[in-house]
Amino acid sequence: MSKLIQHQSQCNLAHSLGLGHHLRVLNFMIGTFDKLNPLFSEHAKIMDTLFDGVEVRVYEPPAKKEKKLRRSVVYIHGGGWALASARGSFYNNLCLTIAESLDAIIVSIEYRLVPNFHFPVQFEDVLRATKHFMRPEVLAQYSVDPSRVAISGDSAGGNLAAAVCQEISQEENVTTRFKLQALIYPVLQPFDFNTPSYQQNEVTPVLPRFVMVKFWIDYFNGNYDFAQSMVVNNHTSLDVSQASSFRELVDWTFLLPSRFRKSYKPVIPTLGKAEIVQEIPALLDVRAAPLLAEKGVLHLQPKTYILTCEIDVLRDDGLMYAKRLEKAGVEVTVDHFEDCFHGCMIFTIWPTSFSAGLRTRDSYIKWLDENL
Repeated sequence: MSKLIQHQSQCNLAHSLGLGHHLRVLNFMIGTFDKLNPLFSEHAKIMDTLFDGVEVRVYEPPAKKEKKLRRSVVYIHGGGWALASARGSFYNNLCLTIAESLDAIIVSIEYRLVPNFHFPVQFEDVLRATKHFMRPEVLAQYSVDPSRVAISGDSAGGNLAAAVCQEISQEENVTTRFKLQALIYPVLQPFDFNTPSYQQNEVTPVLPRFVMVKFWIDYFNGNYDFAQSMVVNNHTSLDVSQASSFRELVDWTFLLPSRFRKSYKPVIPTLGKAEIVQEIPALLDVRAAPLLAEKGVLHLQPKTYILTCEIDVLRDDGLMYAKRLEKAGVEVTVDHFEDCFHGCMIFTIWPTSFSAGLRTRDSYIKWLDENL
């Protein structure tokens, strides 16, 4: 069963940033806003600690008179596996807001980043920290109700959240499983860089297509020389035998509603470059690309929320995952914002407090409050 929440246009996006300056702009913004918005909370207790050797930041609202077990969210920040931090002002603000709005324990994972570390280190960091937190004695230490724990993340963090949720759902020795997963404009596959949303938003701000391709290459410690070929799907062309079994799992002509397909056409080269997948086999690894998981794995996933934005190359990753989960029998809510852009949810603090950020954040927290 799938539920679609549709948000109509209320504002216009600002003019596009120059593609060549884009990563420098993001790094500058993150560093500057961390200085402008120092960590502060009148109520919540914030503690940095280690979960099985992985750095985490735990947000704990003040105890109430009536002692009861709390809800909890494991949160994984975005940033292309290379940018941002659980300790930065953007994610401090978001996690504090979640903690105080839900009266919940929030665990924000500080996984290691590109360029010093590459896949599967990020996945393994998040998995290790999450499994540690889900141990009964650790949940008890934080007064968390083991039946009311969610995993969530945005962008690359949504990728890691989905991948770890899949992994944990298959492990027989795990005693506590997630009640929910909530994925915010997640990146879920490097198979097809010509979905309608990739074509439509090829040069839009924050995350142009070519930058997303480079994020993937960096994640896998691959060769930038492959970037142009990957943009035109030469890495998954018809002559690449390793890709054939995955093709129907990302067939957007079937998985996307017509209003999202519009008049765009699939890009499936007959001849491509098989050496790309040979040199970067992780392109087809489900731990990196959760959308490529088999139906049997998807069937094991918990109730799911997926937030998508129209102005985002990753829109269709989320929509296709929602459809595949629904077909596997999972209850899914798709929360789609027609006028919002990739990354907008963290823009809720001065000097970048945008309507798009506030509306997406509030809608996300409302769903968590009603379902967790």
